[in-house]
Amino acid sequence: SIPGIEEVNMFKEDGRVLHFAAPKVQASVAANTYVVSGHGEDKGLQELLPGIINQLGPDNLASLKRIAEGFAAGDGKADGGDDGDEIPDVGGNFEDVSKQ
Repeated sequence: SIPGIEEVNMFKEDGRVLHFAAPKVQASVAANTYVVSGHGEDKGLQELLPGIINQLGPDNLASLKRIAEGFAAGDGKADGGDDGDEIPDVGGNFEDVSKQ
């Protein structure tokens, strides 16, 4: 077992990250084999920013660019999706609509 590993991040081809917080890591360097055990969570790259910046490589630039474009577009959300925090338009007087 390798002590002192705080986190392990495995970058997937779809731009998401398999994130392990406080995992148990075992290694056989001679066999080029590593075992990571613990609770892994599938997270979006934007969920781990900015702490993960120093772990990013050239393969992650497209995902990082997509996140930056989402913020630059002015929507304030990296994924561009609706997070459900918006107040829906009830289309007039609330009391009248609620009685329907």
